[in-house]
Amino acid sequence: MPEVEASFYEKMEGKRVKCWLCPHHCLLKEGQSGLCRVRVNKEGTLFTLNYAELASLALDPIEKKPLYHFFPGSMILSAGTYGCNLFCPYCQNYSLAHEKPPTREITPLLLTEIARQSIDDGSIGFAFTYNEPTIWYEYVRDAAYSLKEAGLKSVLVTNGYIERAPLEELLPLVDAMNIDVKAFNDDFYRKHCKGRLEAVKATVERAVEMTHVEITTLLIPGENDEPEEIKALASWLAGLNPQIPLHLSRYHPAFKFSREATPAATLERAREIAREDLDFVYIGNVLQEENNTFCQTCGELIIERNIYQVENRGLRDGKCKACGSNIAYIIMVPGT
Repeated sequence: MPEVEASFYEKMEGKRVKCWLCPHHCLLKEGQSGLCRVRVNKEGTLFTLNYAELASLALDPIEKKPLYHFFPGSMILSAGTYGCNLFCPYCQNYSLAHEKPPTREITPLLLTEIARQSIDDGSIGFAFTYNEPTIWYEYVRDAAYSLKEAGLKSVLVTNGYIERAPLEELLPLVDAMNIDVKAFNDDFYRKHCKGRLEAVKATVERAVEMTHVEITTLLIPGENDEPEEIKALASWLAGLNPQIPLHLSRYHPAFKFSREATPAATLERAREIAREDLDFVYIGNVLQEENNTFCQTCGELIIERNIYQVENRGLRDGKCKACGSNIAYIIMVPGT
């Protein structure tokens, strides 16, 4: 597919360009690519290299994103491309984020048609995931608009490393986001990700005002799992909304990190700390972990989860069957 001119950049003297999509603000000479690898300066114009280029396409449970309070038990068609604007040495999808996999061209209209056909398989729409979707900006924006026109949902699974202006343009098109807050200390971001925590916090703080948001933090032993840091993360989220779901996920060795996986006891301790401030804290990447959701008014079980097997046990028409209270913190398929 022909390369597409990028959005959110500034032309400079000497055919240089400055990208304003993410907080890196890459200043590029002619022929240079940004840190994301997918935006390149060609003769003084910034182009995106991966528009409509899909490297992975699959039908996933919505809980795999993970989104636990957004149409639980549903499926969602999911896709990613290649490239990323952070550089995590423990990346779980490094073959997409930091390498160049084979791709196939799927236009936004074709993507919408594929998503529409997947409704029969229980899909509610489309998730942009697997690698960082915000660097796929132009395609995500166009596809999300097409999906909304078709009455389908759009989900972003993102690191949140995006500038305010492009975020504002995208948010009205997005129905839910899982934002990866990789740590609640800036040293971690600078050392491991070549990013800054404040930029991610700003994205979260704005997104929760506009759409459904859940947060994931991968806990890595000795890096971001101290009780004080978990407490600070949970307190900050609670200040935005104590009903924001927090997913504390287990690290496994990947990419350039070979240290041992996170002990289950560390995750359990972190969950207890976070629950002091947040109503919903879940543990990810641990088999047989109890991740049910209970009514905040009466304590009745409302959503039962066994990994990706999900049952609605206590919700009817948006209310708790046991006590009748409104369950506004879970978005359900209408009529369930």
